Amino acid sequence: MDEGLRSELQKQGIFVTTLEELYNWGRRNSMWPLSFGLACCAIEMIATSMARWDLARFGAEVFRPSPRQADLMIVAGTVTKKMAPQVVRLYNQMPEPKYVIAMGACAISGGPFKQGYNVLKGIDRYIPVDVHIPGCPPRPEALLHAILTLQEKIAAESLDGPRRPRALRAEAPSEFPVPEYGEHDLVPPKNTAIWQPPKLVR
Repeated sequence: MDEGLRSELQKQGIFVTTLEELYNWGRRNSMWPLSFGLACCAIEMIATSMARWDLARFGAEVFRPSPRQADLMIVAGTVTKKMAPQVVRLYNQMPEPKYVIAMGACAISGGPFKQGYNVLKGIDRYIPVDVHIPGCPPRPEALLHAILTLQEKIAAESLDGPRRPRALRAEAPSEFPVPEYGEHDLVPPKNTAIWQPPKLVR
């Protein structure tokens, strides 16, 4: 539609939109994060929902106690290998469409504990991550920026074609294998379907 005509209609109180825009508008402005934290980044996540930063302005303040009621997982903090299966299991229990934010250096790559035998070197080895937030720990403003970035991603999705979300792709899995405790490491050590080590060029 011509933008001039759209503007004139809006002045008369008539708003013209598409079903796709309405669908994405409703989804991006009503994200329900799962209320759980793993380490110190969770304190920053809690602060983001308080009055000073007011996450409620962006429609994501309803932290749900059950994964079956949530559609956004904020992995806030260090993911140990003991905790990784539980994180994947919670992700699998969330209904589609669902999204993941990896908050902090530990959730992205292991952070300062990367060389530890007990720390997972990034949650994206087992579940798909939509937005990464660097920092140790990132401030609440960084989480707000990640929420806005995720909202932009949701707004750009379409109901069909290559830009449709994973939930609308029949070939895309909604559940991922939960790693098990092996003799020396998690089995498997990574989900090769979603994570491949970068190729080093020397």
